[in-house]
Amino acid sequence: MTESDKSSSLKDLEARLRNLKASTDQAAGRSPSKNNSRNGLGFAMRLGVELVSALAIGVGIGLLLDYWLETTPWFMLLFFILGSVAGFMNVYRAATGIGQGVGYRPANTGQKTGQTSPEDQADADRRTGE
Repeated sequence: MTESDKSSSLKDLEARLRNLKASTDQAAGRSPSKNNSRNGLGFAMRLGVELVSALAIGVGIGLLLDYWLETTPWFMLLFFILGSVAGFMNVYRAATGIGQGVGYRPANTGQKTGQTSPEDQADADRRTGE
């Protein structure tokens, strides 16, 4: 099997899988997904909630420790800083797409259709054993 045969069979398989997914989604009554996690207002709300919740949890833990150990502002200040750092890390991860799932990689938007990046080519070569 030559390289052109491999790439055409992979493209054919990909098209068949895409058609199968679309038909099962239509049969189940689901609308086609358009990457809903990245749509404007919903994504902004997610970032805000992640930041505020990390801060609230950090301050809550700090207040509980201060009440329990009678060290009034110190644990609250420490956990406020830790909560802030955790919140900003969560926002950064959500904005860059880190941790979205196993094998997740954002689409290559700067490349023409049909071209593969060097990383994708290396992955394909590794899978085929070449």
